[in-house]
Amino acid sequence: MIAKEQARVESFDVGSEMFELYIKLTASPDPGHTVIGPGEAAGIVLAKAQNGILASNNLRDVKRYVDEYGLKLVTTGDILKEACERKLLTESEADSIWHDMLNKRRRLGYKTFYEFLEANQ
Repeated sequence: MIAKEQARVESFDVGSEMFELYIKLTASPDPGHTVIGPGEAAGIVLAKAQNGILASNNLRDVKRYVDEYGLKLVTTGDILKEACERKLLTESEADSIWHDMLNKRRRLGYKTFYEFLEANQ
């Protein structure tokens, strides 16, 4: 994706505001907040700094920060649903992808893509 310029590597400098937020999220959160992993923290920091969209299925860790910082959030279910709406995938193909992800121990919140669709109409 990087070679095709569909994605790029981003970084932030030690001591920068972004770095300070990253440390806060991963090591010393505000009272009432929990420490989150480095991947989720980096995603939150970059989405906040660049007014971007956070892609995550780990709602348990990120939801509070998404709400607090007013971030946009997209999940696997959202992406698959949009792919179906655009006729890039059938619902059956999306459900197959869903099952493959579950078999790889990804937590998606629903047993099937069809259940996700029902709950998110």
